[in-house]
Amino acid sequence: MSAVTCPSGHPSTSTDYCDVCGLPIGAAATPAAAAVPAPAVAAPAPAAPTTQACPNCSESAAVDALFCESCGYDFTTGTMPRPASSLDLGPSTAQPPLPPAPQEVAEWVVERWVDPDWYAVQQSDDPCPSPGLPVVVPLTEKSVLVGRPSRSRGISPEVDCGDDTGVSRRQAQLTTDGQRWWVEDLQSSNGTFVGPASGPLPEDPVPPGQRRELDADDRIYVGAWTRLVVRKATPEEQAGQA
Repeated sequence: MSAVTCPSGHPSTSTDYCDVCGLPIGAAATPAAAAVPAPAVAAPAPAAPTTQACPNCSESAAVDALFCESCGYDFTTGTMPRPASSLDLGPSTAQPPLPPAPQEVAEWVVERWVDPDWYAVQQSDDPCPSPGLPVVVPLTEKSVLVGRPSRSRGISPEVDCGDDTGVSRRQAQLTTDGQRWWVEDLQSSNGTFVGPASGPLPEDPVPPGQRRELDADDRIYVGAWTRLVVRKATPEEQAGQA
């Protein structure tokens, strides 16, 4: 009978158990054989990224995105989008420009005159300007201030009498209900006077804080030489405002 070799390397005539060591002929490999290391298992590959950062604005975008939704950066070409031009817009998408807001046309105006007769009785040290055509101021508000402007005090009167130093910064207030006009002195230094065109120059000022209704031919006198006339605007003046 031919001999067989047991797992420990002994020759044995028995085919079931080793004649030398008694190990089963079909037993596991020898310790030397068992010491052979098992092949290493490869580590799993890292997962592919699902997002990317925009090089322009650093916002996160999908890895397969073509454009950055935040700034429009083109991931394919690596460029920013071309600014839109009015030539790119077709007739159906172009927005027409907004029409300008209609300008309010004043129905009333105030004329500011240099009155030499009023200057003669004021005894002012300032030289009187040469009389000429009046300055016409459209009255677009229902309440307007008569006076001299002051940037430091934030005073910007609608009826500017800045060249007459006898006029106070806040001289008087003109108010209307749309048909009638009133004047009120605002505790001015030299007073506010009202008199008819056909009569003599007024001598008594309007009491401060009291409204005085103006008649159609009344004149308002303030400062050293200023005369004011409130009247309806002519059609030519209204056309010039439009």
